[in-house]
Amino acid sequence: MVHSSLRHRASLWVRAVRVHQWLKNLLIFVPLLASHQFGSPAVLLNGLAAFILFSCSASSAYLLNDLLDLNHDRLHPHKSRRPFASGQLPVKTGLLAFPMLLVFAFGCAYWLLPWQFTVALAAYYFASVAYSFWLKRFVVVDVVTLAMLYTLRIIAGALVFHLVLTFWMLAFSMFIFLSLALAKRYTELFGARSRGDTEQTRGRGYYPQDLGMISSLGAASGYLSVMVLALYIQDQNTTVLYRHPQLIWLACPLLLFWVSWIWMLTHRGEMNDDPVVFAVRDRTSLVVGVLFGLVFWVAA
Repeated sequence: MVHSSLRHRASLWVRAVRVHQWLKNLLIFVPLLASHQFGSPAVLLNGLAAFILFSCSASSAYLLNDLLDLNHDRLHPHKSRRPFASGQLPVKTGLLAFPMLLVFAFGCAYWLLPWQFTVALAAYYFASVAYSFWLKRFVVVDVVTLAMLYTLRIIAGALVFHLVLTFWMLAFSMFIFLSLALAKRYTELFGARSRGDTEQTRGRGYYPQDLGMISSLGAASGYLSVMVLALYIQDQNTTVLYRHPQLIWLACPLLLFWVSWIWMLTHRGEMNDDPVVFAVRDRTSLVVGVLFGLVFWVAA
């Protein structure tokens, strides 16, 4: 009985800190893969430490966001099931947990990793808090902020590995993640419209009638990321990194298909609240991801 209670409580905390969202922090390793500098075990160990500390920092921000959004979440059909909103975890434990995670993340980052990484981590956390407190209430500002938070993970990775970020990587990241952020917002509004809501969504600056514009902006942003990839292939520096750079052209139709696939599912209401997590579980997305990686591997 005691073991069952402990397992239940542990599962609640796993949900509260959103361990499944830690997958996003694997973006830290993108600069290392893109530069073809896989490095020594010490470099990979630094990357693992950065991943863990970034995840702790992100979980601290998630906890703070849930505590700030308690009233809105309790009125939401799905978010009301979250551990704090549902009352399964006491609010006071969340008030203790989020600063503890934050202190652990920044303390270890300061002692173990380059100071530049700590600066990027601080920028990420403050942007997350600003989003939770204020920015998420403003139309377009909210999704641009979400895209920036994804991009900051890549920037943090470049700093921990002492790599220089290219224009192409930053541009690609902003466009593809803006598209996914818009898909997330579309999903929320689609659910509101399905429930018959016509008023402005709680805590957000959108109305259900904004769905058409959001889908247009999201698809356009996704297709622009394909354009950035195509231009990257033509860059002179690309020919230095790859033996067969022309093969990367095969990645363009794959990305074009995936962006269209994601938005088709979103338009049909078959997307969950987070397109990134959905993509990790979606068989079609996984197949496209494997083929995408295979193209770059063969080109190298």
